[in-house]
Amino acid sequence: MLKPVFFLSSWHSILKLIAMKQALTLSIVIPVYNEQHYLKACLDAIVHQTVPPDEVIVVDNNSTDSTVSIAQKYPFVKVLYEPKQSVLYARNTGFEAVRTDVIGRIDADTVLQSHWVERVKTDFLDTSVAAVTGPVSYYDMPLAWLNFWLDHPLRKVLKHFAPNSPFLFGSNMAIRKEVWQTVKPVLCDDQTVHEDLDLAVHINQQHKQILYDKQLHVGAASRRYEDSWRDFLRYGQMYRASYSKHDLKSVVPRLVTTYYTLGYLMLRPTRALYDPVKRKRSLAYALRHKREAARKNPMAH
Repeated sequence: MLKPVFFLSSWHSILKLIAMKQALTLSIVIPVYNEQHYLKACLDAIVHQTVPPDEVIVVDNNSTDSTVSIAQKYPFVKVLYEPKQSVLYARNTGFEAVRTDVIGRIDADTVLQSHWVERVKTDFLDTSVAAVTGPVSYYDMPLAWLNFWLDHPLRKVLKHFAPNSPFLFGSNMAIRKEVWQTVKPVLCDDQTVHEDLDLAVHINQQHKQILYDKQLHVGAASRRYEDSWRDFLRYGQMYRASYSKHDLKSVVPRLVTTYYTLGYLMLRPTRALYDPVKRKRSLAYALRHKREAARKNPMAH
């Protein structure tokens, strides 16, 4: 028979965990540039979190559409302005304004699952975790559950078998505020590398843990597949540059760029023909749909 002291100890541990989760505070930072078609869905998903974030900061990076007015419709959103063009500078402005223990970082086309904030707070109960990231699936493509299983295995393999190629995914990540303060002086101000990978490399160089959490799954738009072939390849080459700049020798960048190039070849035709509202392929949609310009390289001036 279990002794009463066992139950008292168990309940004490449970209450301690609950108190820690409640005490840990979290902000979400969203850099934006002409995101009027995506931002509402992003903010609506934040509204429906099981545990609300303590702060939401949208950083406008010279938008010329209705992005800012959309953000201002949400009372919990704080809108900041960063005039220097590049997601790097918008991210930095948002991170510096955060007043919480943890900084969540997503994109305007990210749609969070309802437990995202709660899951992030749980992950950071482990005090050895400096940052966390997770997988994505494309919500505006057919069989979103299937493309999750194309994204997740690659990231899992990289995490376990390529420790010299650390990564964070800017659409789905969080970092401790104190770790950000420690690492920011050494980050690269370079438009030829991915700012999220650069951040991961410098965290890793300080021997801090980056957690990959399969349960921290989000949806994202597949608009990168609107890029021309040349622009897509140029964007992919930035992945290699992000590691070579730091003298990290690995086959991983070539593996990843090959993997996503094959994905581009397979998915671009589907992206052109798929009506994301009706959730089906439609030649009529492809013919009448006036496409937005392909997504601007977020690192560019």
